[in-house]
Amino acid sequence: MSAQEKVYIIGTDTTYAPFEYVDEEGDFVGIDMDLLEAIAEDQGFEYELRILGFNAAVQALESNQVDGVIAGMSITDERKEAFDFTDPYYSSGSQFAVLEDSEVDSLEDLEGKIVAVKTGTTGFDVATELSEEYGFTLNVFEDSVNMYEDMQVGNSVAVVEDYPVMLYAHSTGRIRLKFIGEQQAVADNGLAVNKGENQELLQMFNDGLANLRASGEYEEIIARYLGEEALEEENKNQNIIVQFINNLEPLMEGLWQTIWLSFVSFFIALIFGVIIGLMRTSDVSLLNILAQIYIDIMRGSPLIVLAFFIYFGIPQMTGLKFNANIAGIITLSLNATAYIAEIVRGGIQAVNKGQVEAGKSLGLTNSITMRRIILPQASKIAMPSLINQFVITLKDTSILSVIGIVELTQTGKIIIARTYQSGSIWLIIGAMYIILITVLTKLSNRLEKEL
Repeated sequence: MSAQEKVYIIGTDTTYAPFEYVDEEGDFVGIDMDLLEAIAEDQGFEYELRILGFNAAVQALESNQVDGVIAGMSITDERKEAFDFTDPYYSSGSQFAVLEDSEVDSLEDLEGKIVAVKTGTTGFDVATELSEEYGFTLNVFEDSVNMYEDMQVGNSVAVVEDYPVMLYAHSTGRIRLKFIGEQQAVADNGLAVNKGENQELLQMFNDGLANLRASGEYEEIIARYLGEEALEEENKNQNIIVQFINNLEPLMEGLWQTIWLSFVSFFIALIFGVIIGLMRTSDVSLLNILAQIYIDIMRGSPLIVLAFFIYFGIPQMTGLKFNANIAGIITLSLNATAYIAEIVRGGIQAVNKGQVEAGKSLGLTNSITMRRIILPQASKIAMPSLINQFVITLKDTSILSVIGIVELTQTGKIIIARTYQSGSIWLIIGAMYIILITVLTKLSNRLEKEL
């Protein structure tokens, strides 16, 4: 397959304006996105975006889930050991900043205070290196949105981020920043691929970038997000009703993603949970032991670790790749199966043993007794716990954002990255979860009464 025929999978961040973010029309835009689109058009290659978040995107590249990563990624000597980079398309340094009305005016004033940083970034490395010299401690976050929120609520007094990102956040008018100190570790940004792989993509990116610079389109793209006119545009604060109406479409898409992932995962977990629950009550010791081992492993594994292992670990170890939605369903199903198995076991053991003896006295086999007598009664006993487990599975979908699934919680993060109005957005997201879970619980209770 030629380079022009191949569709390249490009991993990127989700909440890193002005390099990549979702605009009010729901389009994924930013310096990186516009440059990539223009270069692909210039060079005639096709690509597909995989929106993951910075850390997840890098892990996806390492496990060959994506062909390249473009996410305001600094070209450092350490990263060059694992990745090959294109020619630089932008240069910036990490900058310390505090809220505009803060009494902190210099790095020396940070002594004894807390600084918020984003894990895996150059800013994190800079802050770690300077923390001992200036005597501050770090609060580490997965994305820029939570980092800024931590400073706004007063848990930390400063943040460290690439200067263009801070400049854009300041320009929105919702986070008034004061920059302190000089830019640190000024570095070039580039698109990354695994060492020795996808060299044709690097060459096409470099050729296309050179053409954009020569034609003047490169400067137009930069000015679109960091020019004077762009930075002078302030977004006005909107009340919660306006926020909900303006973001109704992505919120509904995120809600639907949450619902169908929950139902599919729980249905699969219910089937296997019953099987493993029966194994736990079996008189065959081997089946009992195998079921117990599975339950102990799943209940002892944090869900986020399981999601990372399935989506990143297995491909890196075996070469077997999963679609993000498939990996999410597998993760939720494996986790819920263990808990449902214990619910089923408890339901079976709660049925009076005399029921089994009655079945035997009628000449019924063990399997018929279990299927016709024990399980129908056990299901009624277990129904409240099964409903509760479904609610837990539904809420657990929020963890799947770490592997690039844009469900309801991740939708909120993406909206906040553009609006910086976290209070109203999280209130909307919380209300949607409460309404959804309440409706489903009422329906489940109705079903329980009917049974």
